[in-house]
Amino acid sequence: MLRRKLVGAMLVYAFLLPTTLLAQTPVYTAPKADIDKIKEEGLKHSQIMNTLNYLTNVIGQRLTASRNLKHANEWTRDTLTKWGLENAHLEAWGPFGRGWELERFSAQVTSPYSFPVIAYPKAWSPGFGSQVVMPVAPAVKGKKSKATAAPAAAPSTTITADVVYLDAHDEAGLAKYKGQLKGKIVFMSGTRELKADFEGMGHRFSAQELLDMANAPDPDAVVRAAVPANSPNQANMQDRLKRFIDGLKRAKFVIDEGAAMVVDNSFKGSGGTIFVSAASVAADIPANPMDFFSQKRLSPWDKEAEAKMVPQMTMATEDYNRIVRMIEAGEKVQMTIDLKVKYLDDDPMVYNTIAEIPGTDPALKDQVVMLGGHMDSWHSGTGATDNAAGVSVAMEAVRILKAAGLKPRRTIRIALWTGEEQGLIGSREYVTKHLGEIKGGRNIFGVPQSGPQQKPELIKGAEYEKISAYYNLDNGTGKIRGVYMQGNEAARPYFRAWLAPFLDMDAATLTLSNTGGTDHLSFDRIGIPGFQFIQDEVEYDERTHHSNQDVFDRIQAGDMMQAATIMAAFVYQTAQMDERFPRKPMQN
Repeated sequence: MLRRKLVGAMLVYAFLLPTTLLAQTPVYTAPKADIDKIKEEGLKHSQIMNTLNYLTNVIGQRLTASRNLKHANEWTRDTLTKWGLENAHLEAWGPFGRGWELERFSAQVTSPYSFPVIAYPKAWSPGFGSQVVMPVAPAVKGKKSKATAAPAAAPSTTITADVVYLDAHDEAGLAKYKGQLKGKIVFMSGTRELKADFEGMGHRFSAQELLDMANAPDPDAVVRAAVPANSPNQANMQDRLKRFIDGLKRAKFVIDEGAAMVVDNSFKGSGGTIFVSAASVAADIPANPMDFFSQKRLSPWDKEAEAKMVPQMTMATEDYNRIVRMIEAGEKVQMTIDLKVKYLDDDPMVYNTIAEIPGTDPALKDQVVMLGGHMDSWHSGTGATDNAAGVSVAMEAVRILKAAGLKPRRTIRIALWTGEEQGLIGSREYVTKHLGEIKGGRNIFGVPQSGPQQKPELIKGAEYEKISAYYNLDNGTGKIRGVYMQGNEAARPYFRAWLAPFLDMDAATLTLSNTGGTDHLSFDRIGIPGFQFIQDEVEYDERTHHSNQDVFDRIQAGDMMQAATIMAAFVYQTAQMDERFPRKPMQN
């Protein structure tokens, strides 16, 4: 899942779509016998932990464009077919760029004394001793081949180098390091204070927190006043922007100076937990910093970016702090690092896994109810809570419906997305191809789209009117506590009725609030009902989200069974309604 707080802060754009009037219609609820079948299969015959085990422990990390992710695509397609779903296939999107795999890594301090450190390379980081393999020209018929020299030995993937702590926070400070960083291992971050965890990381929503969600106002009715130029909030925004741009300048300086490796401190976590994502690419900073967000720039998965990067890793705070303090005390520190990576340039496309339970009502079977979650992950763990959990819940939901023998009126389509961690790319590409898009205005993250600005316009795709709703799960391993309605008040009577059979499972809260950072936004953006479930945090933000601790053992089995059962009931009842699920009135 994308960083929710960051994305949420950027979702300030109200999409301009036609206003529709919502007619009052009776609320459909499935017969109790059908819900009982769903509960029986989901809670007493669950297969969800088997699915989670295979995705995480057998397949492993699923970085976008990696071979592991393609393996997951194929395995989920074949598994859904085995369960009786139809039209199971991989749908390509892209081109994305190159894949990346970590082949070997170790890091330790070797002087003034030796000790290993906990660290992890950033995704798409170059390795040491990179080698370009050129194709060999075929021999010409009738000519004797010339003797060729023995192939050169592969360059070493290990370096030993001095560590330099870049204690600079502005351009004047950086100037002091000019000419001193070439071939060095450069520590980029400051130290971070760690405190004892007296409360514990695990957390379920309290009654008060759920009440606050339920009482939240309609997000479209909240008037956002302009921030006065001299207000504290404006000053804080400017300070955050300055620190962001200064960080970009520091990264570019170190890369341009020829550092052997860049190391940063895990920005949160303790006890050896590392939060790590993608490598940084040296980028030119425009005169107006705000232009940085709309200009085209290289991503680390672009082939051209390799020349603008150096090897990079994130280190656990305990080890990072220790080394910085050694340097500050006057010690000369050396490290030995072995880093071998492989770039994959054979297929620039990435794939979503799609499968269906066909509808049975001749009048409604061409309409579709969708559910899903993203299958790609970051690379330091095995992507268990982010988001093998959501994938497994969606897969288990359709398995439950098939095993229970239920016959949906509408077609139910499961979509397992990829490229979510790089900006919801897989779901956005799917929605654009099949359902529609917004032309002009700001993009899905609230950033102005490039080119001449124009009034936002909805361009409907071939299936726009056929999609009833989309349900997403991507908030970790916590059980479902309710639904974010994304400002769609018309959803309330349906969701209230559909949660009623699950009140004894602690699922009761409905909030008009929007939630961001995951694939339901691709649907919500163009006016199609797209929903994310409220889930207990458990230890998602504190321990597992994008970290090396995002592994199978952090999964709560009972929570996952509950979530799959509720998702199955929601999807089934949406498929059984006489009318399409109501769409929220959109602002003119």
